[in-house]
Amino acid sequence: MNLKTASHTDFDAVVVGSGPNGLAAAVTLQQEGLSVLLVEGKDTIGGGLRSAELTLPGFVHDICSAIHPLAVGSPFLQSLPLGEHGLEYIFPPVAAAHPLDDGTAAALCHNLEQTAFRLGADADAYRSLIEPLVGVWPAIDTDVLGPLTFPKHPIDFARFGLKALPPAALLARLFRTKEARGLWAGMAAHSIQPLSNLATSAIGLVLMVAAHRRGWPLPKGGSQQISNALASYFRSLGGKIETGFHVGNLAQLPSARAVLFDLTPRQLLEIAGHRFSWVYRRQLNRYRHGMGVFKMDWALDGPVPFTAEAARQAGTVHLGNTLEEIAASEQATWNGAHPDRPFVLLAQQSLFDPTRAPEGKHTLWGYCHVPNGSRVDMTEAIERQIERFAPGFRDRILARHTLNTEQMEAHNPNYIGGDINGGVIDLAQLFTRPALRWSPYRTSAKGLYLCSSSTPPGAGVHGMCGFHAARQALKDEFSTEIQL
Repeated sequence: MNLKTASHTDFDAVVVGSGPNGLAAAVTLQQEGLSVLLVEGKDTIGGGLRSAELTLPGFVHDICSAIHPLAVGSPFLQSLPLGEHGLEYIFPPVAAAHPLDDGTAAALCHNLEQTAFRLGADADAYRSLIEPLVGVWPAIDTDVLGPLTFPKHPIDFARFGLKALPPAALLARLFRTKEARGLWAGMAAHSIQPLSNLATSAIGLVLMVAAHRRGWPLPKGGSQQISNALASYFRSLGGKIETGFHVGNLAQLPSARAVLFDLTPRQLLEIAGHRFSWVYRRQLNRYRHGMGVFKMDWALDGPVPFTAEAARQAGTVHLGNTLEEIAASEQATWNGAHPDRPFVLLAQQSLFDPTRAPEGKHTLWGYCHVPNGSRVDMTEAIERQIERFAPGFRDRILARHTLNTEQMEAHNPNYIGGDINGGVIDLAQLFTRPALRWSPYRTSAKGLYLCSSSTPPGAGVHGMCGFHAARQALKDEFSTEIQL
C-alpha cells in the first residue's frame, strides 16, 4: 500500500546505519511509499557487508561477513529483486568441511542424503535430527527469525524448539563418530559462546537446515555486492542515502516521524539516552556483549593445500578437529584465555569466484574467537591451525592483513570489543534482546526504534531485525491498518 503522511517533517523516517538491517529497514519503509533517509557514518555503505583490497592490489577481501546462508534463505531478502540490481550468488559444491587430524573430513553438502552418507555410522542419527526440520522450515522460518510471539505453526515450531534449546554439547550425544561430532561442534560454535550453554544448538541447527534448503553461497565480487544491491533497490524506490554522516546526537538528524537505529544499545544510549525512561536505560546498560574475533585475510600464491579433499571443495572450512577440542577452546576463550589451538573459521571465496584474485592466485578469509577487547595477536596460532590440516600453507602466503578486536570495532562501531554478534545470543538474550519489552524494537521514547542485530533474531546477514523493526514503526507511527 502507498502510505501518505500529513506531518510537516523533512522525512517520514530516518535510518541510522547501513548494515544489512539498516538497509532492510530502509527498504521496508520505502516500499510503503514513505520518504526515507538512510545515513551512514563511514564513507561506504554496508556495515559488516563490505569488501576491499586489504592485502595486495587485485585481491578482494570481505572485511567481515563472507558466506551467506541466511541471506539467501531470508524470508525478507528473498522477496526483493536483488538479482536485477547486480547480486549474483555462487554455490560451492561443499557448503562446509570439517577436517580431522587423520586426513579425512566431514562435509555439509546441499544434499542431505549425501551429507548423512558421509557420516557413516551416524547417518541415521543425522537424518533423524535434521530431516524433519528441513521439511517444516518454510512454515517456521519467519517465527524462528523474528521476535518471540505465538508461532503460526506451533507444533512445527515446538519440534524445532525442543531440539534448539539444549546445549550443543548435550545434543552431540546423538552422534558416535568423531566426524559427526566434530561437524556439529563447528556449526554450534558459530554461536560464539561455550557449547555447554543452553540454546547453543539453535544456531547449529539453523545453519545445517539452511545448507540443505538453499545452500551456503558467496556473492560474486564480494559481500559488498549485497549492500550495493540493497542500496540500488532502495534508491530505485526513491530512497536517499548519505555517507560520511556520523551521528553523535539526535539534534544532527533531520526531523522525522520515526528514527530507526542500526546500532548497539551502547551507541543508542550515547545518542538518545536522555530521551529514555530510567527503566529502559537501566536495561540497555545491563546488555551484555560476548567474545570478540581476531580476523585475518591472506593473499595466496595458490589454493590452500588441505589434505582432505572435501576441504579443497568447500566454501567454508571449520578447523578444530574434535568436538572435545572445540568445546575446550571456546570455554577457555569465554574464560578470558587465548588457546594455543583456537577454533578457526575459514572461507575460500576465490576457489569459486575468479573476480576475487588475479589469475592463478587466491584469497583466504578467517578468524578465531578471542576474549572481548583482546589485543593479542593470534596470527601464529591461526596459521599453525591451518598448517595442521594443510601442510605447506605458509609457503603460499604472499601477504596478510589482520584486525584485532579494537581494530574491528574501529572498522564497525557495532562490533563492541570485537563482538560481531551484536551481543551475546544466550538464552537470556535470545528473544529479549536488548530489553524485556512487548516489542524489542520499540524504545521507551515515541518514534525511536532499534533495528540492529541487538534485536531478535540476532546476528547474521538476513535483514530480519531491520524488517521487523520497520514493520513495528509502520504500525505505530504511520498506519494502524498495516497487516504484519
